[in-house]
Amino acid sequence: MNIVVCVKHTPTSASVGVDPATGMVKTEGLPFGMTPLDEYAVEEALRSKEKLAGSKVFVLSLGPAGAEETLRAALALGCDEGILLTDPSFAKGDSYGTAYLLSQGVRKLAAESPVGLIFCGKQTNDGETGSVGGQLAAWLQWPSAAFVKKVGELSETAICVERAMEDGTDTLKLNLPGVVSVTKEINEPRLPSLKGKMAAKKAAVRKWAASDISADAANYGANSPCRVLKTTGVPARASGSVIAGETPEDKAKNLLIKLKEAKFV
Repeated sequence: MNIVVCVKHTPTSASVGVDPATGMVKTEGLPFGMTPLDEYAVEEALRSKEKLAGSKVFVLSLGPAGAEETLRAALALGCDEGILLTDPSFAKGDSYGTAYLLSQGVRKLAAESPVGLIFCGKQTNDGETGSVGGQLAAWLQWPSAAFVKKVGELSETAICVERAMEDGTDTLKLNLPGVVSVTKEINEPRLPSLKGKMAAKKAAVRKWAASDISADAANYGANSPCRVLKTTGVPARASGSVIAGETPEDKAKNLLIKLKEAKFV
């Protein structure tokens, strides 16, 4: 069975600024890499490959030419082939368009050899919508499960998963093909070996443009339904107050007075 894991090339720095003139995030010059939660998706795809004899893991990404680095990082871990969806027309899209383009990439790959399972990270560290996995499944008309923290029994036809919920855990069985979005509780990602790194440097990464995946321009890029009009930085927090008192009891009394003055109690 062929397994696909979707990864995204995102800034690895927490020091991301906003251009006050344009209201857009400034990414020029920032270091980039695989979005953290995608590392867990890659690991689970590799573990699934180990359970199913004869399986291959394809790592799929949507982004600029530089995203090839992230694909090679996944190849170094043990993924078999990398595919990058890259085209100038893909820019300025939203999660809807992203999921559509990924689904078209999966369809093209499946036409070569059937795909049975897709893994995604729960969310990326830039947009953080947490919706691409579900939208991808919708485009493909496959069953899906999000917030998956454990994979149980896996076969060529079905997968059993545990899904984190606000009030506990759900145990689900999905008929395959299907899409699974994972949380960081699911596993501990492996580190690349020297042999893996060397092989990844030489590996050929396929690049598919809009025409290669028969993409309909009405569903992505400039025609995406969402628009980011402006981005602002997180405002600085106001300085806190120190509650005076010689003893813990005095401080507690003074705190209560402050709370009453603020009408919290």
